[in-house]
Amino acid sequence: MELKTVDLYQYFGLPKSDNMAGILTCYIQKTDMEISSKRLHPAMLILPGGGYEHVSAREGEPVALRLLPAGFSAFVLRYSVANVRFPVALREAAMAMRYIRENAAEFQVDPAHVAAMGFSAGGHLCGTLGMLYDCPEIADIGSAQLLRPDALVLCYPVAVSWGATHEGSFMNLCGDDLVLRQRLSLDRLVREDMPRVFLWHTRPDDCVPCRNSLILANALAEKNIDFVLHVYHQGCHGLSTADSQVYPVGQVPSRSENITGWIETMLQFLKELDFVSRDGV
Repeated sequence: MELKTVDLYQYFGLPKSDNMAGILTCYIQKTDMEISSKRLHPAMLILPGGGYEHVSAREGEPVALRLLPAGFSAFVLRYSVANVRFPVALREAAMAMRYIRENAAEFQVDPAHVAAMGFSAGGHLCGTLGMLYDCPEIADIGSAQLLRPDALVLCYPVAVSWGATHEGSFMNLCGDDLVLRQRLSLDRLVREDMPRVFLWHTRPDDCVPCRNSLILANALAEKNIDFVLHVYHQGCHGLSTADSQVYPVGQVPSRSENITGWIETMLQFLKELDFVSRDGV
């Protein structure tokens, strides 16, 4: 594995203020030349949660390290948060997608199999990337083909901007702009040409209610988007890998017995979409 960190603003030569982030940590799969000099790996852009107020470390590196043994290269984005509003975080996610594909040959990444995964508010960011990849706010970053993820993994996402949602996320992202808030509700952004989706939530989640995923799943079904939805009957918000890797030993919250298998279930879904290591030409 190769580990590197890049400032995306510096890489693309874009101006950056002191309160902006745009830092991408890259966990790059490297196949030994003795095995194959042309091996290509699928990639995952990881967008941790944090209510657009901070970026959770628990939903970054621990997840990346779980993906490496499955043959993925993983890229964790520390994106800009409050008091930075839309579209800054989306632009940074788009920059990350372009960076991964632009360096695909060097990283031994298959540019046709780059997925994006988001947790909580990061799930909202992931959703907007997968639904607004051709919007005017990021048109200067690159073409829709470069910026569009090939699949989405949404983990207990902040998905709807109305009703029982996570108010803090939308306040941090949109401020008092109610028109923008309505525009960025994921259920209203679902489109027929968006990527396929793996979606999971816990029913008792009292921070980002499960209805966010249920409403989003219904919107996906109405547009005939291929998706998988798992709702676990026990578990709090923000579980990440749901094990002692992200909690103190002996202090892992009560949760459904099989919830720790969500990564394996998700990987199987992606495998069915041909997210596998392959030997290139």
